[in-house]
Order: sequence, then structure tokens, then C-alpha cells
Amino acid sequence: MPKGEYLTGIYTGHAKGFGFVAAEGMEEDIYIRPEDVHGAMHQDEVRVRLKPVQEGKRREGVVEKVVARGTMQLIGLYEESKNYGFVIPDNGRYTRDIFIPKEQSKGAVNGHKVVVQLTDYGTAEKNPEGKIVEILGHITDPGTDVLSIAKGYDLPLEFPEKVMNQAERVPEQVSEADMQGRMDLRAVQMVTIDGEDAKDLDDAVSLCMEGEHYVLGVHIADVANYVQERSALDREALKRGTSVYLVDRVIPMLPRRLSNGICSLNAGEDRLALSCIMTIDRKGNVTDHVIAETVIHVDRRMTYTSVQKILDKDEQESKAYEELVPMFFRMQELAALLREKRGKRGSIDFDFPETKVLLDEEGRAAEIKPYDRNTATRVIEDFMLIANETVAEDYFWQDLPFVYRTHEKPDPDRMKKLAAFIHNFGYTIRLKEEAVHPKELQKLLTKLEGTPEEMLISRLSLRSMKQAKYTTDCTGHFGLAAKYYCHFTSPIRRYPDLQIHRIIKDSLRGRLKEDRILHYQNILEEVAKQSSERERKAAEAERETIRMKKAEYMSGFLGEEFDGVISGMTQWGIYVELANTVEGLVRAASLLGDYFEYQEKTYEMVGVHTGKTWKLGQKVRVRVTGADKLARTIDFEMAEQEE
Repeated sequence: MPKGEYLTGIYTGHAKGFGFVAAEGMEEDIYIRPEDVHGAMHQDEVRVRLKPVQEGKRREGVVEKVVARGTMQLIGLYEESKNYGFVIPDNGRYTRDIFIPKEQSKGAVNGHKVVVQLTDYGTAEKNPEGKIVEILGHITDPGTDVLSIAKGYDLPLEFPEKVMNQAERVPEQVSEADMQGRMDLRAVQMVTIDGEDAKDLDDAVSLCMEGEHYVLGVHIADVANYVQERSALDREALKRGTSVYLVDRVIPMLPRRLSNGICSLNAGEDRLALSCIMTIDRKGNVTDHVIAETVIHVDRRMTYTSVQKILDKDEQESKAYEELVPMFFRMQELAALLREKRGKRGSIDFDFPETKVLLDEEGRAAEIKPYDRNTATRVIEDFMLIANETVAEDYFWQDLPFVYRTHEKPDPDRMKKLAAFIHNFGYTIRLKEEAVHPKELQKLLTKLEGTPEEMLISRLSLRSMKQAKYTTDCTGHFGLAAKYYCHFTSPIRRYPDLQIHRIIKDSLRGRLKEDRILHYQNILEEVAKQSSERERKAAEAERETIRMKKAEYMSGFLGEEFDGVISGMTQWGIYVELANTVEGLVRAASLLGDYFEYQEKTYEMVGVHTGKTWKLGQKVRVRVTGADKLARTIDFEMAEQEE
């Protein structure tokens, strides 16, 4: 415990008025009661006085001083009064409305979504004050809702003029000069396989046989050829870190002229690529490989749906792509070998259904359904994984500066808690010296298949793991049970891939002398850190837009009934998931026929008098009672219950 009773840390607000402070040296966050917040806002750095220790309770504190403000701008809904207005923040963690003097409203009217700059943070008694710097649109305008989330996460929507000018100067066709000195693979049969709506095609695949061996080519767009290091394009790409895929738009890492043009491996066009060509034996081992700068010419642009039809022996589809059919069956065969080999070493596959949101012309959610993962999508996943592993291992042994994709072993305490929890359901995981091997979790997931508790335990297992990130040290990837892993296959939409393409090209051209090595050693830590942070921010924004669209969609079904499965429990209620991936809460207070108590050990809701029990995995019928798009919440009640 730090000396003295004062600590400094970052305040995290809660919609109900209380908050927590994360401070160094404290294992658990410090709880701040609403009356002890003293004007601190979400994300502020604060100085906290600790209250005396209470046996068995979380440490509490009082905010004594705001050291530094963490928020300059907020996104929210404008409401006007006669002589002034208010902005209600979108983010519920900001619990106070922002007062807007009439002359600072920029002409906003009721229902406008706005960006407000804070000019005065207020006091415990007085609201913060601000001025409107941008009007995003009316709450009912198509796309304003998603735009508000993008702005709230500080995602850059426009490219600076300098970047656009540079993009305009990029050629539209590959020139003869560009092809000089490259391996010419234009005669090799190859395809791209993507979703129907993909525009930026950054990977192509080829597969042929050499005797008993497979020769798999993974050909990746050579983006580094067009995006020079330290150029305006490059600096902007690093700042963005990744493309962000929101429900109604893509916020690209690179301008569309590049990502959908010269850097996209469009069928029938010559394109520059970085290829990883692997020789693989019948056991799924890579026995040899070549990484080279290449020129390629994609034969056909395929979709997952189309390839799946061919693998399902659909006559019409097979006839349309006759010359490619044998290759697709070879691909299916090889992918199965690679997957089996990964499975044997303990790779973990969390197969949660992802959500696909379909919008109408007004930008409203028209349909929500699980994303289709079929054999064709898995084939591409398997090929990209093996290419990423092969490249990472090659550069690890060359002992050159590099960016790896790493996933640390889970925290031993979390694993012990998980082991204790699953024990209640009759499952075990072996912990060796408090560490767990990925194979143990893989076995657990296999045993769970088709059981009522599958959803919950799979989710808890996932939550007890750490997040994957980018690092300059190759510490392995726990989830894939891989010693060497990197991201090499998507330089159009991920900065680390673009960065390692540069290193690979320098290495292939014999340019990696002392000064270049030193240069990469100096910049890569920052590249890895920035890319990891931007990736997390993008993932949060993507999740947030999907949660919002789910609530919007379900608001059209108030009073209607659906079949679902109990997917989770807490003391305040039961979570139920519908077949379309929508999850809602049945509040404990709405359960009729008894007073229900939550049994933490067994994850059950049990009636005190009747003993009636709601269990995980139980099939139930629910009625939609509420859906709040702004709060991103959905409320259900049990449709079949006795008064």
C-alpha cells in the first residue's frame, strides 16, 4: 500500500452518479460514492483521499481535487430553452448536462446531435458549460446516429488535403518499370475470395501440387510500394492505425483511390504483390517457403457464397467456374489439414456468431442476423493464418526488428477463478504451476459443445484471457498456440502489416544495414503501441454501433414474443439471447410467482418459496418490453410465467 492516505488516478464515471478511480499500487479500483465525486468528470485525473479500511469491503475514497481534465469535447443531443440550451451527453458516464448560452449554440435546434467544446467544467453545484463547434445532423436524419458514435470515438472522417493530393498522384495502372526485378507470377492460376460487398481486396490465393506436396501461394497487395515511409499518406495511416467497419460505412486507413484502386487485387489487372509461397506436406507442415516481391494477375474475383456452392457440388456454379473447380477442392483439403494440425497443438476457436446488420434506405436496421461462417470463409482464414505464422517465424530467426502479433498467457488468478467456477458444472481444467496450456481450454470448449452452459462458460473463458496486441518481442500467441505470429496479410486496412511489408522489402533488397536496423529499432515500439490502441478504439466503436442498431431494431417489436436461450445471469436479472444474436435483460423484479434470488455459485435464479429455478441454457419465450437506442439497452420479460 502506498504511503499516506492520498492517491492519484483516473476517474471512471458511471451513469448512476458514482464512479471508480484506477490508481497505481492498488489492486482494485477505489469506489467513489455520488456525494464524494465533487465535480469530477469521466476520464479526469483526480487526487483521492482514501477512507478507512472496512473489513471485506472495497476501498472507498473521496475526490479532493481534479488534477487534470480528461475531456475537451463531448457528443450529445441538443435541447433548447427560451434563452439557452443544454446538451445531454451520448456517453452515460458523463452524468451532467452541459449548459449552452444562446450565443454559443451555433443555431442548433431541438433534436440536433452536436459536438460541444467544454469552456467551463462547473462545480459540484453548477453544471459544466460549453459551446457548440459542430452540428452533426438531426437525430432523425439517416446516419446521424452512427456519425455521432464515430465522432465520440474521435475517428477521423475526412482525409487532410495534403493526403488526398498525394493519393491523386498515385498511378492507376502498374507500369513496366514497377515490374522490374520482380518474380512474375502472372501465369499462375489465382483468385481472390471475399464477401460480396468487399471493395478493398488485399489478398489473393493460388494452390497447385508438386508431387505429394501442396504449393500454397498467399499474395498480398504491395501497398508499401505506393505509400512511402514518412509521407503524408504514411503519417495519416499510422494516426488511424486501422480501417474501421461501422454498420453503414467504412472509415478507411488509406484513401479509396488506393484501397479500392491500384492496391486492390482486382481480377483481370496486373498488380504488384508481396507473396509468401509455401510448400506443405500431407501432415500440414510447411517444409519450405519463399517470400518475394511479385507481379500477379488475378483470374477471377470469387465470393465466399460462390465457392461454398462449388464445394457443395452445385452444378450451375461449378459450370460457371469450371477451370477453377479442382483448385477449390484442393484448397478445402489443405485447409482441413492445416486446421487439424493447429487443433493438435491446442489452438482455441471461439465460434461466437458475429452479427450482420442490414439497413434500409433510411439507414435504419431492417434485419439482424448471425454472420455466415462457412467452409469457404474458413479456408481463407486457415491460409492467412499459416502465411502470418510462416513470415513471423522467418523474421524471428533472421533476428531483425519486426512487429509481432502476440497474445499473452492468461492471468493465473483469473484461471483459478474460472477453474473454480466450472467445477460447479462438473468440468475441470488442469493448471500447471498456476499456468494453463491452450489445449486445456480447447478441450473444455469441445466438452461444452451443445450443453446448456456452453455460451456462458465460453464467454467467461474468453473474458479471462488477455487481449492480443502488437509488440516488438515475439512472445507467442496463446489463443493460436503459436510460437511465432504476425499480421502480414492486410496492409490496406492495418498499419502493422504495412510496416512489416517495408521491413520485408528492405530485407529482400539487401537494404537492412546497420542504419536501417537502428531506424526500425527506434520507431517500432511506438508503431506497435499506437496500432494496438487504435485497434481497441475501432473495436469499441464497431461494437457500440451494433448494440445501438440492435436496440433500434428491437424497438419495432415492442410487445412481441420471441424464443430465446438464457445466456447469462446477474443479481439484477437474466440475460436472454435470441437466434438473431440480439441479447436483452429480463429484470429480476419482473419475474412473477415468487421472490427470486440469484445463486452466484451455480448461476441460477431460484424462487425463495417455490424453488422454481431459471437455469443457464434454458430455452425460454420472452416478450420485448423496451428498447432504448441511446442507452443501447433492450428489456424483455418472460412470456410464460405464472402470476
